[in-house]
Parts: sequence; C-alpha cells; structure tokens
Amino acid sequence: MLVLLCFGCGGPAPLTVEMPLHLEDHVDVATVVGSELPANPPAPVEWRFDQPQPDWKPPLWNPPIGPPTLARTGEGLRVTLTDRMWGVIQVGLPDWSRGDWADVVIRARADSASSVNRVGLGFSTRQGRGTATSVLPPFAFWNGHESPVVRDGTIQTYRLRVNEGARSFQGPWRTLALYFGTDGEPGSIDLLSVSVVPKGAVYAEAPHGVWPVTIGERIRRTLYTHAPGRISYRIRVPEGGRLDAALGVLHGHDSVTFRVSVRAGREEATLLEEQYADGQQWGQHSVDLAQYAGQTVTLTLETQAAQAGTVALWGAPTVSGARTSDRPNVIFYVIDGGGADQMSLYGYNRRTTPNLERLAADGAVFEHAYSNSSWSKPSTTGFMTSLHSSVLGNVGGRFEPLPAEARTMAERFHEAGYQTAVFTSNPWAGSASSLERGVDMFRDRGVDPPSGSSVELHRDFRDWRDASPGEPYWVHFQTTDVHNDHVPLAPFAGLFAPPGALLQLARWNAALDEWRERNAARITADPGEREERWGETGIDRLHYWNVWRSIYDETLAHQDYQLGRLVERLKETGEWDNTLLIIAADHSIWAGSDEFLVPLQDSLPPGWQEPILRSSISRVPLMFIWPGHIAGGQRFQQPVSMIDVLPTALELAGLPPLEVLQGESLAPLLLGRAAWQPRPVIFDEFERDPRTGDLGGRLEMIDGRWGASLWIGPPEDTLNHRPTPLLLFDVWNDPLALRLMNDGYPELVEKYTALLEKQWEAHRLLARRFTAGGKVVLTPEQLETLRALGYIR
Repeated sequence: MLVLLCFGCGGPAPLTVEMPLHLEDHVDVATVVGSELPANPPAPVEWRFDQPQPDWKPPLWNPPIGPPTLARTGEGLRVTLTDRMWGVIQVGLPDWSRGDWADVVIRARADSASSVNRVGLGFSTRQGRGTATSVLPPFAFWNGHESPVVRDGTIQTYRLRVNEGARSFQGPWRTLALYFGTDGEPGSIDLLSVSVVPKGAVYAEAPHGVWPVTIGERIRRTLYTHAPGRISYRIRVPEGGRLDAALGVLHGHDSVTFRVSVRAGREEATLLEEQYADGQQWGQHSVDLAQYAGQTVTLTLETQAAQAGTVALWGAPTVSGARTSDRPNVIFYVIDGGGADQMSLYGYNRRTTPNLERLAADGAVFEHAYSNSSWSKPSTTGFMTSLHSSVLGNVGGRFEPLPAEARTMAERFHEAGYQTAVFTSNPWAGSASSLERGVDMFRDRGVDPPSGSSVELHRDFRDWRDASPGEPYWVHFQTTDVHNDHVPLAPFAGLFAPPGALLQLARWNAALDEWRERNAARITADPGEREERWGETGIDRLHYWNVWRSIYDETLAHQDYQLGRLVERLKETGEWDNTLLIIAADHSIWAGSDEFLVPLQDSLPPGWQEPILRSSISRVPLMFIWPGHIAGGQRFQQPVSMIDVLPTALELAGLPPLEVLQGESLAPLLLGRAAWQPRPVIFDEFERDPRTGDLGGRLEMIDGRWGASLWIGPPEDTLNHRPTPLLLFDVWNDPLALRLMNDGYPELVEKYTALLEKQWEAHRLLARRFTAGGKVVLTPEQLETLRALGYIR
C-alpha cells in the first residue's frame, strides 16, 4: 500500500512504508539527475533472409563437418543437411571484439519432419593463419553456445550468448558461424533472420526504466540507470527500516560505483559505497535505515563510472520495516504433475503423503479439485490469471507471452505492495510463459535430476528471505520432483519399487523402442498396437506399469517430506502464523509421468479416448492452510477448479477482486461465511494450426455426476482422435473415463453438446478483450529443460 503525506514541503509528498516499498515503481515521484544515454548507443546488426545474403555460405574448408546446401525460399534461407550429422554456414565480420556483444538472436522454423535438432555458435580458432596449401587449415571449428531446436512448424527465436563456451577463442571476431546438428538423418531448417545484439542495446531506449534482468541464474525486477546518475526519493522511514537491493553490471562492461546516501535535515550520510564489476552474479546488499525511523529523509541511489553512459542495475530495490500489515504472507505451492489419485491424503493405499495428511488437520482440503488442462503451460497461465488458455490466445506448445491485458497473480500482489518471488524448475511455469511479470526475484532454472528440485528451490527461497526479509510476501513454488525424469532419492529410493527397478525399466524401454522402430508402419495404420507390443516383446504389462507407479510414488514421498520440512522452517522463523499456504498441482500424473493408471486396468480404452477430465490427467490436490483464519479438518466434496485459486487468494488477502475472471472465489466456503453454489468445472486445451491459424482442441465439463468432452475445430480422423464430437462419461462411477455412456443417454449427449457450444461462444467473445503478445525468447537451457521434462520434441 502506498500512502502520500505532505508536511508543507511544496514538493512531492513523501512515500510511506506500510507495505514493502518497491522503489523501481515510484520513479515518477523521484528526482532524477543525470542518467543520460550515451552519445552513440549500440545498435543490433541484422541479416534478413527474405532478401539475398550472398555473404552467408559454408566455409571453404569443412571436413569433418559436411557443407549444407542453401536455397532461397519466399521468406528465408533453407539450410539442408544431407549426408552428415553436422553443417556450418558463416559470414565475415569487420574485426569485432566479442566483449562488445551479448547475443546472437536467430529466427528460424523447422517442421515436425525435420531431423535438425540443435543450432549453435561456432568460432574459428585459426582464422587468417592458414592457406589452401598449408598444413593448418584456414578454419578450425570451436563450439560455442547452442540450443535445442523446436520442430513444430512455428517460427521460433533462439538467443545464443556470444561469450558462452569457446574459451580458447581470442583476438578479433572475424567470422560469425552457425552450426546445425541432426538426429543422424538428412534434414532442413529455414532461417528468417540473424541478429547480433550489443551489450546494453535494450537499455538505450530510455535513460532509466524498469526491466527484468537476468544475471547468473536469477531474474530480478530491475531499476536501470546510466552512470553518472542520481535518483532521490523522499521517504518516511518505518520502524526497523532497511533498504534491500542487488547490484548488477553488464558482463564485460566497465565497473560501476554504487552509492546509497541519506539526507535527514541538513545532514547527509553515505550508508553504502561499493565499486562493482562482476557481470556474472548479483551483489546483494542491505542498508540499515533504522536510525532514521519516524523521520522524513531523502534516500538517494547514485552511480558513477569511468565511461559516461555505462549501464548500472539496481535489482529490486525495496524499503521495508517491521511488519505492520495484517495481510498474510502467501505461499502458492504447486507440485508439478502431482496426482491426487496417488496421494494417501486422498485415500491411496501407500503412505505417500504423510505430511500433507498432518497439514490437512490444520486446513481445508478439496476432494475433487481439477486442473483446467493436461499440461503445465495452459494450466499454469490459466490459474495465474483465472482465464482459460483459449481466452488468452496462449495455446499449444508455442512460446507466446501472455497478453499484457491479462494481469497475473504476481502482478496483483506486487501492486498491493507484497514482495514477490518465484521458484520453479519448469520454464513453462516461468519465463517461457512470461510469468516473470511483477516478480522481484525469479528463478526458473532446471534441476538435475528433476526429482530433487524441491531441495534446491527451498534453499533458494531461504536465501531470498535472508536477503529480503520484509513482509508480507507472495511466493510461487512449482517443483518437478514427481515429473519426468524420475530418479528417486534417498531415503525414499527403494521404498516401494523392487531392487534394480530403474535399470530394469531402462531395459524394458529399450526393448519397446526397438519394437516400435520395427513396427513403425503397422503402428501408424493400427491404433490397437498398444496391446500387441506386450505379447511380442514378452514384457508383462502390469509388471511394467506397476514399476512405473512405484517409482512415481517414491518421488512423491520425497516431495511430501521436503514440503513438511519447509513448513517446519516457517514455524521456526515465526512466519507460519502469518502465512496462507495453498498447496496444489498444475495437472495430474498424465504429463508428470508415463500414464500408468489406465494401462493398469484389465482392458485398455481406445487410443483416441483421452479426455482431460480423466482423474489421472486432471484431478489434483488443493489445500488451504491459514492458522487462526481457516478452520482445520475441513474436507469439501464440491468440484472446484484451479482457476478458482487466484480470486480466492485475493479475497483472503483482502485485495481488490478481478475485473475479468472465469474462476470464482472459494473464500466464502473456506471461511464459512455464506452459502456457496458450485458450478461446472470447465477444461480447455487447444492447438493452433500453423498453416491456417484455426484452433482445434477440446472443451470439457464436469457437471456433478457427468463428464462431457466436446471436440472443437476441423473434423478429425478416427485414427488419432475421437470418432464422435462429444464423449459422455459417468465420472462418479468411472473417474478414469474408460467407458463411453453415449448410447444409453442420448438426451445428455444433446444437452452437453449445447452447453459446451455455448461455453465456447463465451470463450471466443471474452478472447476479444486480449491481444496476442508476440514471442517469448527462451534460453537454450530453458529449451533443454522443457525437453527433459517431455514438453518439446
């Protein structure tokens, strides 16, 4: 909360700190001196391939890297790798220095039939030293930064860091080389453009501003200036006042001297002065302001550098004090791929979640909570905005940011004065979906193995709290302990699975892969192969999937244990009594593991029958704990949706409600304040045809006993999809949705077809409020993490 007070000063009223004060949000009431743009700001250099670029060609000397063939298309340059696994193209540069440049940004497209699976930077370590007849060839190749390639027919943007790798490369940068790798088969990729971005280019648009800046493995909401510069704020200092900020500089640029000073009356004191030059990590600092408690002071952030215009970064500069707000801390803890069906909290016969069971005694549990989609991207963006993915236009596996009009949970809490942080090991729950907006400190790097993510994320959380102890705070965790790839950790490895389970599973998978390769043509023609492969490989289907289930259960037990430790730490630090803890999942085991509940049945359903409403796809845990406010031991039977979480959290925290939403607040139910009328749960998941732009996918509903799944879009073939537009299920008696009820209830088929068609019309009308947000630029590490989690090919 921001309160402006004026004491006859004649200028802007001082800022007060009833909630943590984010200084980067209040530059409009600050006094800015200096911070001028450099006289000649750097600009990117770009090659567009919708016009001829004859200087781009394979090196004259290539072995053992085979030269690709190049051909112009209507909008780009097609690079085709023929009989080798690698290919290189290059262009000459005018003796650049690598230290002046940050990234090479490549816009390219590869379709699903392409074997090109990676792109990277290459450097010649012998440029200019050899001749055609010399012993040393004129081009000796050295790999730099590389990225996986997304092969879905859409235009993707790859950002490769110039100074990553190629450690032995020294001297002038005279050749920009791109190398491409394949799966071992011929393949092609279309280049649309290549840009080389200088360091500091993004900061040349304005003399100062706010930008999410990545240094090392952390993204911080950053106030950037150009040295020399001073930004001064008039602030009423609270009891226990302190300033927390991270200092940052651009890698390879000049050092910056950072200074924090306070003027109280006629006295001015310098409280921090440091010359900082480490472009590889943030320098976290805390400045004690407690001696000025109750006074109105001028707080100044100042920077100096040897070269005018040098960029200086103040990461999430925040003034806080002793807690005065009665608003709770909010921890939104999402277990990525956490299936309620596998939790002892919900009656599963293995003790996989004893800590969740204990927490249930202090909070409220929803027995029938559902994600709105089957995988992380549409689900997470949905519950972070309380809007379905088809409304957001953020559909399929495309790297599209959220529309600016769709404000996220982080933005809502940040605007209310909360300190905000995100800790996730799944990029789809992070910057791959533009969910860094409104976040003071953001961490979305993958963990190896993913099964240990909770340990690392909890440690990062404690480090952040030590550096930024102001309250209240909002934190989003999204762990991948129970997601692919499963590597159970001690002491839970072997708790449920037989000895040697992982090795045995690897052998079985190798045999199944070999069978698929031998029978590729038959599989394409016959969707019934799922039964045949077991008999022909000699692998017992029930044994195979029971091993999968046991390994999943071990990772879930590890996740539950670590969550219990997090709660104990909150109690030790005194934060627990002021904290609203929300525990949930973004989807069930479907995308978090190989689906094992359905193949463990006596008979398998048709291959096309995979409704989102199936419990192993979308039934998730949902629990709210808030000591002294939400009565413990409550268990609610009403079906609820993950898009209900945002409006519920806002109401419980006393924040303004959403202007546009598709969920509803569960607060009246949790607090026992009023009657609550349940609504049908809606599921929404679509893909966009890259050729036509048309949406195709499923809109579904659970309405009491009945579940209905309606196909929206062009007619589908019966080989890969359902043969009828609407599928009807009795979810009370068949939660896995294995048996179609269409023949026995034609009137319900008609009813739910009409209801879902009306729902779809509402989605399309609401979507008009939002605009497409362009493209997200992912790091190669994020793409690799998404591939490891099974989300991209």
